[in-house]
Amino acid sequence: MLSQLVGEKGHVTGIDMTEAQLEVARNYIDYHMQRFGYKNPNVNFVQGYIEALVEAGLEDKSYDIIISNCVVNLSPDKSSVLREAYRVLKDGGELYFSDVYSDARIPEHLKANKTLWGECLSGALWWEDLIRLAEEVGFCKPRLVSASIITVGNTELESILGDYKFVSATYRLFKLQKGLEKKPCLVMYNGDITDSEESFEFDAQYAFKVDKVMEVDGDVANILRNSRFSEEFTFQPQGVNTASSGGCWAKPNAVSVNPFELVQQLGSASVSPSTGGCCAGQESCCN
Repeated sequence: MLSQLVGEKGHVTGIDMTEAQLEVARNYIDYHMQRFGYKNPNVNFVQGYIEALVEAGLEDKSYDIIISNCVVNLSPDKSSVLREAYRVLKDGGELYFSDVYSDARIPEHLKANKTLWGECLSGALWWEDLIRLAEEVGFCKPRLVSASIITVGNTELESILGDYKFVSATYRLFKLQKGLEKKPCLVMYNGDITDSEESFEFDAQYAFKVDKVMEVDGDVANILRNSRFSEEFTFQPQGVNTASSGGCWAKPNAVSVNPFELVQQLGSASVSPSTGGCCAGQESCCN
């Protein structure tokens, strides 16, 4: 999918800690290159740990996007994961990832339970710690995209976990230059993103419709101006006061930054089982 999205002139780097898994991926490079009609492969796979991408040879400010699906909870050092992601991203780059989060900080005795860790439960970050760690590393305030409740489905594990609850959530973290002034503004989506010609869902709060004006807060305004989305939107001229200009435009959804509350607010019926599998669900680095 990523190989198609970035095109033949783009590049995708796949990261995994096990050579056996990488060998499976490498076996299909030629197949997909021929399937997509590429003269040269645009994907490579390297062995490495997401806490130490420098050791895998990933250079500073070399990637536009990092995508991860239910991997961070398996790392014992989440802050290093975020620092390494921040380091290899270009200015304006994005970490787009789904993972498991808890409703409270998990104690050490549960983290030491190998079964709970392997089920992607006891290694989960308290969602508030993600917000704190991301901003400490230097990312903009995380943008919550979606969330669904995770059920354990195993009475023995449920008895060990007690009252702890878990959610699968997707966040977008952007790396922007420091010191940008945060000002709300009006924007209009141009409709040029492939497969999103009529509308573009940026996160749980912002859903843009083509040629429709929407007010965005200062954080989102900076993200749209200083990332790969800069040419996808028309911005209101500087100096317009959105609070007093009295115009008619769309307002963002009022949603919580708490993924557990988001599930309740949106009435999500999506429930992901934990046991039986972990998270059953441009240049880019994928792990």
